[in-house]
Amino acid sequence: MIERFRSLTMILALLMVAASGGAQEAPDRNEQLDNPAAETGQATTPTPLPSEEVVAAIEDATLRIFAEEVLERNPRLARAQAIAAAAAQRAPQVSALPDPMVGLTLFLLPPQTRVGPQQAAVGLSQRFPWFGKLRLREQAALLNAAAAHALVEAVRLELITEAQRLYYELSFLDDQGRIVREDRATLQHYEQLAQARYASGVGLGQAVIKIQAEITRADTRLLEIDERRLTLVASLNALRDLPARTPVPSGNLPIAEPLEEEIEALRSVALVRRPELAAADARIESAATRIDLAKKDYKPDFTVGLNYGFVGRRDDAAGEAFPPEGNGDDVLSLSGAINLPIWREKLAAGVEEFIQSRLAAEEEKRAIVARIEGGLGDLSSRLPLLFDQLRLYDYVLTAQAEQSLLSAESAYAAGTLSSLDLLDAERVLLNVRIAAARTRADHAIAIARLEGEIAAPLTSLSREEK
Repeated sequence: MIERFRSLTMILALLMVAASGGAQEAPDRNEQLDNPAAETGQATTPTPLPSEEVVAAIEDATLRIFAEEVLERNPRLARAQAIAAAAAQRAPQVSALPDPMVGLTLFLLPPQTRVGPQQAAVGLSQRFPWFGKLRLREQAALLNAAAAHALVEAVRLELITEAQRLYYELSFLDDQGRIVREDRATLQHYEQLAQARYASGVGLGQAVIKIQAEITRADTRLLEIDERRLTLVASLNALRDLPARTPVPSGNLPIAEPLEEEIEALRSVALVRRPELAAADARIESAATRIDLAKKDYKPDFTVGLNYGFVGRRDDAAGEAFPPEGNGDDVLSLSGAINLPIWREKLAAGVEEFIQSRLAAEEEKRAIVARIEGGLGDLSSRLPLLFDQLRLYDYVLTAQAEQSLLSAESAYAAGTLSSLDLLDAERVLLNVRIAAARTRADHAIAIARLEGEIAAPLTSLSREEK
């Protein structure tokens, strides 16, 4: 009996080695071409991600640190990363052979054979999918994982763009609040002058009331700015998963630069770098791979089995009197089977499913390209207008409003203008300064959106052109 078990153990070990060896398929030549270091064993320098380049190009240190915190702590990004990590674990599962089956049969009523009664049987079987099925399953899973990782990068770029937008909105509110507070201090000075003139009988009481109303209006505007600032701070903290009232420092709005890149150049960069397009391409390739896999379902799978039967010695009178040759020898058998893919409608439906999946992925890519072109078209037309408008505010309207206010103050001091005329000149300057700050913020936000659309900082494009 000991010899029997030794023989059985050796046979089972050999079959398990053969089954595990069958799961190892030749590496895909395309993967070797994509990663030449795989053959040489040499490490290659990783290429920076688009989001890393955009963050590194941010000149405002406070904003750059804030963007890094968002990428480190944002729950939405963490979820996308977990989904991508889960997708990466799919390939090792689908590329492995099915689990081998081990069976044990005990004969409660042993059948008698010429060489003795059959007492028990042990069987081991392994199913082998048709040639190429495991490779195609692994390739489709790897492509889906690549699409998931590309979408992680897309989320990063969206978060960076949104973080910059909120940061610039907060910077505008701080600029607006500073302008309004300076205006309020000026109004208080005008109120004192108006009250002095009214007390001396030169001015009108209406001017004092009008100026006081403007001071109250400034106080109301400051309260509105504080309220809006709290909302922006809460949104900014939500991006980095911190309590809503966590302080968020703001900075200065960046200096506006003219957009020098042409729309076609920006479009070319976007079509190469946008991670959504990479994800769409991966999904298209995955669907095409699954079409090939579905077509291979028309081919049968193989099952190979090995069975070992335990046979006892004959104990009947004839067997004991005349023992047969091989009395009590065990039985070893080899079996094979294939499945029969005869349900053609089911198989055809599987092929058609992935044909439609590939069509859906191709249409999704078209939609992404259309959104990119629409966003670039809007931004490439708005940015020059915003820049020209900002130059108009900075070099013309602001100077004119300041000169008009100086003239009004001189005329007011000379007594040729009333307090109401002086107030009107001050209102014009206030509106021009706020409008200039708003335009500067809109220009900075548009630049951030443009960098998100092309998945690259504009400064890097400028360096490449030089």
